[in-house]
Amino acid sequence: MFGIGTPELVIILLIVLLLVGGRKLPELARSVGQSMHELRKGMSNDSKQKSAGTKSNESDEA
Repeated sequence: MFGIGTPELVIILLIVLLLVGGRKLPELARSVGQSMHELRKGMSNDSKQKSAGTKSNESDEA
């Protein structure tokens, strides 16, 4: 994906665990998941609005 292998991912996860702490890690993961969900939802909404806008422009020209 980004050229990151398993050893690098393990090191990154250990650093995050040390910085955030074990008790806050599930909360952090949950908030990241919610943010990703909102981002995808917004991108989906944006593409739907663009396609609807092009359809209305085509009907206006005809």
